[in-house]
Amino acid sequence: MKQHASLLLAIVILLTIIAGIFIYPQWLGKKYRPWRLGLDLVGGTHLVYEVDMSQVDSKDRDSVMAGLRDVIEKRVNLFGISEPQVISAKEGDSYRLIVELAGVKEMSEAVKMIGETPLLDFREVITQTNTDKTPTSTDKTQANAEKNLPESATRFIPTNLTGRYVQKAQLDFDSTTGAPQISIQFNDEGAKIFEELTARNVGRPLAIFLDNNLIEMPTVQEKISGGRARITGKFTLDEAKKLVERFNAGALPAPIKLVSQQTIGASLGQESLKKAIYGGVIGTLAIIIFMLIYYRKLGIFASLALIIYVILTAAIFKTFITMTLAGIAGFILSIGMAIDANILIFERTKEEIKRGLTKMSAIEEGFRRAWPSIRDSNISTMITSFILYYFTTGFVKGFGLTLFIGVLVSMFSAITVTRTMLRVFTK
Repeated sequence: MKQHASLLLAIVILLTIIAGIFIYPQWLGKKYRPWRLGLDLVGGTHLVYEVDMSQVDSKDRDSVMAGLRDVIEKRVNLFGISEPQVISAKEGDSYRLIVELAGVKEMSEAVKMIGETPLLDFREVITQTNTDKTPTSTDKTQANAEKNLPESATRFIPTNLTGRYVQKAQLDFDSTTGAPQISIQFNDEGAKIFEELTARNVGRPLAIFLDNNLIEMPTVQEKISGGRARITGKFTLDEAKKLVERFNAGALPAPIKLVSQQTIGASLGQESLKKAIYGGVIGTLAIIIFMLIYYRKLGIFASLALIIYVILTAAIFKTFITMTLAGIAGFILSIGMAIDANILIFERTKEEIKRGLTKMSAIEEGFRRAWPSIRDSNISTMITSFILYYFTTGFVKGFGLTLFIGVLVSMFSAITVTRTMLRVFTK
């Protein structure tokens, strides 16, 4: 057991050293991957759009919001903005989209582009093999690059069929294979246009564009009457859902209106960041001093485990999360909670020693008896964090995410790291 514990401890220490180098802001960490900071720390533009759902059925509104959010994210990415935050929110009967662009001060052109309602349209595809048609216009788009076709070999001819003729799109499944597919319903006028379009393109692909970007190019199998169509292909379930959201975003009338625009300076955020880091360091040192005074030798192991926890968690945050002040608050709170498990374990260990067990046996028994309390308390905190993340927006969402990750890693540091050190160094 001691050999296995020594190997595990060596691996944890090695990972901690690598993580420490990674998060250090002046060395490899800065060159390899800089910290991603949110709007409240580096400044930028905060935009709030109101979505007009008056012409959308209540059952379709969530899908429309998801599709609009996806389209706006793609639009913002065209400007080369890193880590844009596009959040959907509902306040009473009002549907809103909140766009946070960290580090961006001048966004007049981006605001104009974001404010346009998504445009869905269908286009005929002309290739070198289609010699029976001569294109009357050309549309140079990103589709050629996406399909790896030379520009001279493919042309996309705009048609009269646009999103305004689409009543709705929904996810269906093939009755034989169970494969996901997309069903589209056109209104009466759109059904006539679609029938004519499919009649002259049997056996040829029909391109579907959203915001002038190709999203799908199915092949027409036959003339389609009645205004109902199915798009089949080798979709995963997530891909099919995403396509349905994009169809509905461009098809259903849901105009968006800019109702609030705010520019946030970086100086206040940097000062707040310094204070948050300073407070976190002071709090961590206070916890370490308390553990050393009260638990002495056991407190040394708990303090080392806490330092390992801070470094590993910071590396996870730097890799996957855009840090905000609320996120830093969740991280600091998790540092205080990380020591709770050690306190429960050490108190149970002291009780077992008083009962006459040897030190090593008392430690193992202390971990065993304290585990149910540690598990239940941390699970309840993670459930709360999960609710904060999925049912709130903005800063509260960031707080819930960092607290969830922090509590999860703290269970590893308290149970695995502390126990491993005690097994290695306790005689």
